Amino acid sequence: MKAHRLLTVAVLVAATACGISPTDVQDRGNAPTTRIPPPSKTIYLLKDGRLVLEPADVDNDTVGSLLGALFDASTKPLGERDTALRGFTYIGIKDSLNPIQRDEVQLPRTSTLTVYIRGEGTLTDLGKAQIVCTAQQDAAFEQVRIVRENEDRPSRTEGRYTCGELK
Repeated sequence: MKAHRLLTVAVLVAATACGISPTDVQDRGNAPTTRIPPPSKTIYLLKDGRLVLEPADVDNDTVGSLLGALFDASTKPLGERDTALRGFTYIGIKDSLNPIQRDEVQLPRTSTLTVYIRGEGTLTDLGKAQIVCTAQQDAAFEQVRIVRENEDRPSRTEGRYTCGELK
């Protein structure tokens, strides 16, 4: 027991003899934090009938901003690019986390993003792909549901999709 005390005292003496004097804790700013980067600041347009990523002029990195930019592009000249969303208007989005119940076991949550649009005419598969692939750059959304809101008729669901199904 006496040898253990001597060893402890020797360690303490050695630690204080290293020339480093203890200091009080000092605040040096905010604690480090991590900011998850945005999924992208790009939207899907069309070139030669195929989806292509193009930079989007957006103020922030939300999916809502990206979809707003996607539909805004349909009102502008696009040069070599095109869009299948001419005549359609973006109204908004709603995110829903849906836990799946199967045999009384709750499976991991899936997230469906509902995109509300307005417009006349047919929403083609390329138009759906532009919406869905732009939204699914945010990996949190497993499916994208497109709902067409009509002023004089009931709303209509265009379907639920993943980008891979429409590419």
